[in-house]
Amino acid sequence: MTALPRKTDHHLRVASYNIRKSVGLDQRRDPHRVARVLAALSADVVALQEADRRLPPRRAALPADLTRAEAGLQRAPVALNAVSLGWHGNALLLADGWDSTHIHRLSLPGLEPRGAVIADLAGPFGPLRVVATHLGLRRRDRQRQMTLIMAELAGLPARPTVLLGDLNEWAPAAGFAPLDPYFTVHRPGRSFPAFRPVAALDRVATGPDLRLERAGVMRAGAAGRASDHLPVWADISRVG
Repeated sequence: MTALPRKTDHHLRVASYNIRKSVGLDQRRDPHRVARVLAALSADVVALQEADRRLPPRRAALPADLTRAEAGLQRAPVALNAVSLGWHGNALLLADGWDSTHIHRLSLPGLEPRGAVIADLAGPFGPLRVVATHLGLRRRDRQRQMTLIMAELAGLPARPTVLLGDLNEWAPAAGFAPLDPYFTVHRPGRSFPAFRPVAALDRVATGPDLRLERAGVMRAGAAGRASDHLPVWADISRVG
């Protein structure tokens, strides 16, 4: 899908976007271009990957004041320092009316440092838990990482939960067994590489209290060149 349908008041719109440190296909770092993509998504909750630069002190590749001014999104307090936007590159942006009530950071094992952010949110849709992550490049690492995420969630009070991120799985459906049976993993569409997408690396997974209404990949406008990934989005409703 090249353009997004209009968001309704009855649905929660979530999105996931690997912004590649705001470096586009032209190899220019342009956070304003990324902010235009975020504004066009019209999402309530956005999970970002690669939101900070790689080397310490890991300065934000997308300044929080810019996301507020140009996309109308505020950052959730994920970062542990004053210069980053996220943690292990994972950041959460929230529309007006949404607040974070608890943030939990989970280090994930693997060949390279990875992490997951588990955020409890309150907003117009009601209480919501969001897991934002960027999984490893090797399937055996991803399996361990998903297993650890599920173990962490099992120890938390029940809450409607959605998982968002670059899950780095090239297979259309295989590779997500650790998320069963709690999560249903959805494939909004091919999102990588942005110039000619062949892989659905970016996914949305819904818990049993949530239902996917529609989902897609944003290709229009600056999204086609702002990063090497395209953003994915999903409109979600409550079950019952």
